[in-house]
Amino acid sequence: MSYPPDPAAPEPGPAYPEPPYPGTPAPPSYPGAAPQYPGGAATPPPYPGASATPPPYPGAAAPPPPYPGTPAPPSYPGAAPQYPGAGAAPSYPAAPPAHPGAAPTYPSGPQPPTATAPPYIPPQTPPMHTPSAAAPPTPPAPPEATAPDDLDYRHAGSRVHVAAHQRGADATAIGQLAVQVPGFLVSLAVVASFAVGILGTAMGWLVILAWLASGALVFHRPTELAFARHMMKLRVPLAEERARLEPIWREVTARAGIEAHTYELMVENSTDLNAVAAAGHVVGVTTYALNEIPSSNLAAVLAHELGHHTGGHAWTGLLGYWYSLPGRIAWAFMRGIARIAIRVASVFSLAATGMVYLFIGMFVIGGFVAAWYITVPLVIAPYLLAYVGRQGELRADRQAADLGFAPQLAQVLYHFQAQEDAVKAQAAAQGRKLKEPGGLARLLTTHPDNYTRLQALEPYLQLSR
Repeated sequence: MSYPPDPAAPEPGPAYPEPPYPGTPAPPSYPGAAPQYPGGAATPPPYPGASATPPPYPGAAAPPPPYPGTPAPPSYPGAAPQYPGAGAAPSYPAAPPAHPGAAPTYPSGPQPPTATAPPYIPPQTPPMHTPSAAAPPTPPAPPEATAPDDLDYRHAGSRVHVAAHQRGADATAIGQLAVQVPGFLVSLAVVASFAVGILGTAMGWLVILAWLASGALVFHRPTELAFARHMMKLRVPLAEERARLEPIWREVTARAGIEAHTYELMVENSTDLNAVAAAGHVVGVTTYALNEIPSSNLAAVLAHELGHHTGGHAWTGLLGYWYSLPGRIAWAFMRGIARIAIRVASVFSLAATGMVYLFIGMFVIGGFVAAWYITVPLVIAPYLLAYVGRQGELRADRQAADLGFAPQLAQVLYHFQAQEDAVKAQAAAQGRKLKEPGGLARLLTTHPDNYTRLQALEPYLQLSR
């Protein structure tokens, strides 16, 4: 390829005669081609270090010393440029000529430029393959997995028995739906009040029916994937990540009799050891779990999440959350109004503040008396949901243990406990004491403690010995 003329180069002299090589075509003009020597000389100017002593520079007593740190600088302008990756280009001095060690002799034509002329600056060599500006940027390669692949792929290449039911709803899932019924009724009342009150009876009922039918989106894959990307910050695995993740997932699903393509695998950029079962078809795992823990432990984590899906915990939890969302929004709005009223009343007087508190108390008591069958379940619903969640975790642990991953799951739980103990030890070394959750706070936790889960795995661990 040809390059544009260098604006800093001196004006060219008169054209030289025809190429001195008789019977051969003219040399190509791309960078790196053999230079054309003026005057038809058969040999090039002497190279640096040759036996012949090169003529000195005009007005100089001796050639300049070699550049520090460069074993062999280029000998003449037009030498093959340094391509990307072949090493750094030589740094040329500010004084002419552009090459050290020798000054070319010109049999005819003008003499070389004097010291006052601008120095020759070789053209910059572009890359051999310039990427298109419209091409998308190449994503960075993920870190290579450092964990050993110690999984027993006992179903690799063999026929897989497919279970009759790919998912279901166990007692935990049914309990989640039952606990969410009061919240659903409150949400239905909120939606009906706004829809009918603003749009009228006919359009209001259409809005109510559309809201009731919207729960089917829990099983709509594009909606699930959008929910996972935007709400849970999950992404589609890269090719390298999929190459590690899919064989492990196929072994886990083969042991359970589940078709691997029933669920979508996704990845979360996180330094925590964690995984998640979302909606009806999404299984997410963190980059730490994907790249740092052994394949057998990763399989145990995935088997646990598969247990949430086959037991119906994921879709019932999301369905209950969706149908109770309008009620929670209305409750949050009322709490915000109450806080504003209390702050405004406190500006005027203590009596005004007391009147606001009295009004709020009468409203709450009236709600308990008039609709106790709604308000009481709403108050105790968070504690019931937390209890059902803890039972769901234990059931998912048993699912993983039934598939033969009890020892590996126990290793993951020991890892969690070691992290908690390290945090406590660090706080104790700094003279701080971590605040332990109280009785009500422990009742609101959705996961059992590690020792409870390990104790539930003991029968499986004894059988595996």
